[in-house]
Amino acid sequence: MNMPKILVIVESPAKVKTINKILGSKYKVTASMGHLIDLPKSTLGWMWTMISRQSLLWCVINKKTLAKLKKEAKDVDEIYIATDPDREGEAIGWNLIEHIAKGKKVSRVVFHEITKDAVKKAFAHPREFNRKLVDAQNARRVLDRIVGYQISPLLWKKVGSRLSAGRVQSVALRLIVEREEAIRIFVPQEYWQIAVDLQKKGLQDILTVNLEKMDGEKIDLKAESVTNSVVAEIKKSSFKISAINTKQVRRNAPAPFITSTLQQEAFGKLGFKHL
Repeated sequence: MNMPKILVIVESPAKVKTINKILGSKYKVTASMGHLIDLPKSTLGWMWTMISRQSLLWCVINKKTLAKLKKEAKDVDEIYIATDPDREGEAIGWNLIEHIAKGKKVSRVVFHEITKDAVKKAFAHPREFNRKLVDAQNARRVLDRIVGYQISPLLWKKVGSRLSAGRVQSVALRLIVEREEAIRIFVPQEYWQIAVDLQKKGLQDILTVNLEKMDGEKIDLKAESVTNSVVAEIKKSSFKISAINTKQVRRNAPAPFITSTLQQEAFGKLGFKHL
């Protein structure tokens, strides 16, 4: 029996069977189960040095799975690392190289969906590891430790156990910072709005309308005195409907509930805290 000559490493074991079926018997697909080499859990995991300025103290956190990968990589000619297509996946794969792939050809493949076309295209165009993504992930991990190791214990005491303050998604953080900057530079400006309740004689229905224009021009109410003068003028006026516009609007039926949307509706409309 011919043994597979190419090893493919993914993160999740749930992907193994499907990807192996797509690639065929020439490939052996296995899973890293996430991080195998990472910063230690009990210490900060990094230190400053005079030469490199910063040194990360990596350690093996899953010796059993790493030993399994070493054994599977021993007799293969080539290794494809297909960890997740983000900076964390890039770092997971990069950290495996020196432990299981010394002296072997190693390629990085990235795909965003597990379909035959996507997987085949990824393996037809492998690339080298992106060191900028790896460095970005390492910087993120260091920031997690600098912040988290000081703030997380405070959360454990004041809020609840097993909470972490170190990992903040960069996109959410940027939105918060930009919003805070907008708040700081905002200059308050006074403005007024005028609304009128209209009722036709003999009818009980009341129609509330907002003032948008006067004499065909948009009006800007920035002071109370100006607003009061406009209100006085409106009280002397009579009202009539000048035009009625009708149009057809097509609205698609909402999508069927999934677990998350069902929970959102239950919370919003019925006040359910848990479903």
